[in-house]
Amino acid sequence: MSDLYRSAMQARIAKLPHLPIDASESDEQEEAADSISSLPSSMGPPRPRREPNPALSPISASSYFTEALQISVPASQLDARVYYTPPRVAQGEGTGTIMVCHHGAGFSGLSFACFAKQVTEITAGECGVMSIDARRHGKTRPTGGSDQDLSIDVLVSDLVNLLQIVFPDPALAPSFVLVGHSMGGAVIVHACPRLLERKYKIGGVAVLDVVEGSAIEALPHMPVVLNSRPQGFGSVEEAIEWHVTANQIRNPISARISVPSLIIEAPPDPRKLRSHPYTWRTPLGSTGQYWESWFRGLSTSFLNARTARLLVLAGTDRLDKELMIGQMQGKFQMVVVPGTGHMLHEDDPVKLAETLVAFWRRNERVVVGVKKVGEL
Repeated sequence: MSDLYRSAMQARIAKLPHLPIDASESDEQEEAADSISSLPSSMGPPRPRREPNPALSPISASSYFTEALQISVPASQLDARVYYTPPRVAQGEGTGTIMVCHHGAGFSGLSFACFAKQVTEITAGECGVMSIDARRHGKTRPTGGSDQDLSIDVLVSDLVNLLQIVFPDPALAPSFVLVGHSMGGAVIVHACPRLLERKYKIGGVAVLDVVEGSAIEALPHMPVVLNSRPQGFGSVEEAIEWHVTANQIRNPISARISVPSLIIEAPPDPRKLRSHPYTWRTPLGSTGQYWESWFRGLSTSFLNARTARLLVLAGTDRLDKELMIGQMQGKFQMVVVPGTGHMLHEDDPVKLAETLVAFWRRNERVVVGVKKVGEL
């Protein structure tokens, strides 16, 4: 939360509709027509558009995940986009493990692309990765009614419903290591008990850069932070460049993969003298009414999760009182990733992958009689 405060399983998968993962993510990357109308002469001519920077052009995610899936989730009235690399499981070795990743507000499942590739390489494919687009984000679309509600209960139900569609039999499902960034951290923590109630195996929960105390304190300042963000962009490359130069994402490779999914072609607006070809897919200001629901009670839910617990921070963020006591009691593992910002999973995917793979191996392959991290 540091930067926010400061600014039959395989068969089932095979039957799902597979979509190519390309650099354009289809409709997003088509060049928009110039929608700037003529300006009054007293205001002068419009500023010429900058040529796109080819060094910051979009990169395909096809080599970062094995497949892209579009999955119908009737219980949530969603057509959910999922990026997936299944685990390599030898015959007789069980059902394997996947890290189920949930992004933060305004981002998408592709923010975990570089991390997913590193996990695959470090584990030689033994640990899979599944990264989802939440409602109103990325390529997830409503199939009926409205998808505007981003309250914590709705987001948690979306995740649980999705996993039940993909892995309908808990006995045949892989073990899940739940990984969530910022808003997604709250989602996976609250989803953990619901999945355990349904007899799914949870190898651990990992919360990335969010602490309840800091998050709640930051909320009154968020409108100022959001007002400093551009309203739109002249090109996809310009959007990528802003994220990199503004230190929103410190890893240009990851930004070139994930940022195109964060914007859409802007509809023409005759009320504006100046407009941008691209605008935000999920304007963060429109999610303000849900912020407190995401973070209120997060520390208690995290500490009460009946599995191993990991908190990964970008800096020496202040722990609230409940987490400080929990840390002194050894209820969770905490790791700080130096040199990163709020998007630590994009800024340093190698370090995060090493941290989470070690966490998985320590807690899911633990010797009988040895307690997992966070277990008393």
